[in-house]
Amino acid sequence: MVSMGSKLWCRAERLCRHMPVVLNTVLVFSITAEVSYLVLVEAPLEPSLKKSEWTSTWKTLHLLAQYFMLGNITWNAWLFLKTSPSIRGVFLGGEIVGQGWRYCYTCETHTPPRCSHCYDCNVCVLRRDHHCVFFGQCVGFRNYRFFLSCLFFMWSGLLYAVVMNAEVFIVILKEGVTFHSVMLLMVPWIMLVTGQVTAQAFAFAFIADTCVIGFLLVSAFLFFHIGLMLRGQTTREWYSSRRPYSLGTLANIRECLGEHWFLCWICPLIPSPLPGDGINFKLTGSLEPAQ
Repeated sequence: MVSMGSKLWCRAERLCRHMPVVLNTVLVFSITAEVSYLVLVEAPLEPSLKKSEWTSTWKTLHLLAQYFMLGNITWNAWLFLKTSPSIRGVFLGGEIVGQGWRYCYTCETHTPPRCSHCYDCNVCVLRRDHHCVFFGQCVGFRNYRFFLSCLFFMWSGLLYAVVMNAEVFIVILKEGVTFHSVMLLMVPWIMLVTGQVTAQAFAFAFIADTCVIGFLLVSAFLFFHIGLMLRGQTTREWYSSRRPYSLGTLANIRECLGEHWFLCWICPLIPSPLPGDGINFKLTGSLEPAQ
């Protein structure tokens, strides 16, 4: 019989596995709500500008751009989670084993090149890049497009939010760089708990800080993966400094984003079939690491 402690541990493990997705969802919608409030009510904070520059047309355009980015973030994230990159249900070619194939003792099958076992997902993943802890799923052959598009629109949305929240930083620092203003920007939680600021000021400062930190982190992830895509590498191949599957810049982009790579990033509903099958790859270099 399974003990009560084991049951509780399994439930806690399942809860923790979904916690990053829940936290990311809360942050994304919180930032969206705050920026919408800035557009509709507070921005710009100067009364003279409210009557001149920020007309209803400009507010509508801002909201349309904002929700266009939000829609792309959520839809790409949903398709990323729904698209399994694993070998489950994939015919690997029977007993045909070529160069670069390995045997996975956990899955009890031969696996093709660029495929490796993920111990978090407990399955081998085609063209595995890495296991994304923020989504709780591996990035692989079939869902790489949605992962990269989601990163791009998160980067665009956070850049937009940082620009919009610049007014918040200006207001906080308007009276000069004081101990109170620095503490509000650096540790808004402490200022709220100690009763130094109102809940509204804390919310604006916390979300503004989150936008800046999130923008820096997403920028690092996005440009790193764009570099990998252009070089025809996965993260695992980048660690070993190998580029045995690079086909040239445009071909590498097509391998990751599909035939309609120049359009598919606009909307996840645009079909863009991948040119390969995730099993067979054209070898253009040595599989052995450079000596």
